[in-house]
Amino acid sequence: MGPVFPHLHVITDARRGREPLTVVAAAIAAARRLDGCHRLAVQVRVEDDVSDRDAYELAGAVLELCRPHGVWCLVNDRLHVALAVGADGGHVGAADLPVAVARKVLGPTSVLGATCRDAAGARAARRAGASYLGVGPAFATTTKTGLPSPLGPGAVGAVAAAVPDTPIVAIGGVTAGNARSLIGAGAAAVAVVGAVAAASDPARATEDLLRVLA
Repeated sequence: MGPVFPHLHVITDARRGREPLTVVAAAIAAARRLDGCHRLAVQVRVEDDVSDRDAYELAGAVLELCRPHGVWCLVNDRLHVALAVGADGGHVGAADLPVAVARKVLGPTSVLGATCRDAAGARAARRAGASYLGVGPAFATTTKTGLPSPLGPGAVGAVAAAVPDTPIVAIGGVTAGNARSLIGAGAAAVAVVGAVAAASDPARATEDLLRVLA
């Protein structure tokens, strides 16, 4: 995964009324101003009703923005799209391919994230080949419906303690105001959707998060 695991994962969201590529470009520009592109990752997430063709075109365009600056580009859920565009890796949730199968699909060297909520799930995902673990929702969020109750920093920290050799990415309701509590609890990074995608100034929002996570 390289010497530095990215502290901030910005997830695309086309529902926010703003072109995802505009948000990604702004986030990368902010990271460049702080000399922090190695601390940024972009996760391409699309809704279920988005065609594979559209997902492929978006992921390819995001990768073109990320690659020149060393910013990771990951594709959520659709691992075939990640492979097709040559992304750095992918992320699978509970309803996606099992982690062990996802590892076979991506191969041994790609970055593979997996979603979990507790220590047992974290250990199982790590054994199955996950490179990092997405844990959440850390706080209440409106980005997704039907999510379980927020974990809070303490529970996120308990998962991190269970797999000390695996980076934990806390997700769900993360803002510049609460991100530090998650890092303090043991998370290696945070992932955000609305905190950047819905911000009036995505670049400023990215800068604020990177400064908090420094």
